[in-house]
Amino acid sequence: MSAIEVRGLVREFKKGPRAVDGIDLTVAEGEIYGFLGPNGAGKSTAVLMLTTLLPPTSGTATVAGFDIVKQGPQVRASIGAALQEAALDRFLTGREHIKLQGSLHGMKGADLKQRGNDLLERVGLTDAADRKVGGYSGGMKRRLDLALALLHSPRVLFLDEPTTGLDPQSRSALWDEVARLSREDGVTVFLTTQYLEEADALANRVGIIDHGTIVVEGTPDELKAEVGRSSVEIEPHDAARLADLERALTPFGEPMVTRGTSASIRLNEGVGDVTAIVRALDAQGIVVHQLRLREPTLDDVFLEKTGRSLEGSGDNDEDETPSA
Repeated sequence: MSAIEVRGLVREFKKGPRAVDGIDLTVAEGEIYGFLGPNGAGKSTAVLMLTTLLPPTSGTATVAGFDIVKQGPQVRASIGAALQEAALDRFLTGREHIKLQGSLHGMKGADLKQRGNDLLERVGLTDAADRKVGGYSGGMKRRLDLALALLHSPRVLFLDEPTTGLDPQSRSALWDEVARLSREDGVTVFLTTQYLEEADALANRVGIIDHGTIVVEGTPDELKAEVGRSSVEIEPHDAARLADLERALTPFGEPMVTRGTSASIRLNEGVGDVTAIVRALDAQGIVVHQLRLREPTLDDVFLEKTGRSLEGSGDNDEDETPSA
């Protein structure tokens, strides 16, 4: 049984476009599925529907085997969710949050205490557990939110932009824990992000969404392979030798547009060509000032499928102010 099954899911707001426009996707049990796209693409709206916080306009979806419309309580009992805004009380301590969340799930006594202690240790908050959350850093709050989402041992975990605003160290720590959850505990993770590096590092498969529709889906390596081969850009030490450099590179690949002070090609055979290129340039006395080898990225995939770059997208997210 798949952990998540979505067919023709639509959410349309009044006087607005379809935030989610008929998406289909399947997420296997224990998989980390990266839902990648810019702000406003429909990522958070999709998560709100899959977590039963927003009813779909049409279409169907099951999470952990339960229908999101007809079996909402069963869905909520089977999932954990850490959404964009952590629902934390600044006047409560981390441990008090654990007790409160546990009571909402019917947990109590020694079992709750042990589970809470284990999770606080896992996310690195044991020493801060009895401090009020108002004094926590952003990274500490996100890690506490993750612990709360995991408290009742959910089968499916939804993480909506979990590392937005975090420093690199906190982001790396969160990545490690998410990967461990999937690898060791078999938790299915549905991760929305606009960070290419995050999706590439964590996701077993990626779905790229734009304007409410999934434009492409596959493993990160598969998607990057569709874009094409690696490329190399070389800047000569002597700008007068640029034309000679361009001619020397011709046998090794397809010319690409550059900024005018360098020559670039998409390699015929991949990175293995680089050694031969350096030898050819040396034989012609062309001294290299700078050489840059570039692998295809998920941003290249997004650019090819949508005609625009993913990174730097700053549109306001439709999910923040829905009109039902």
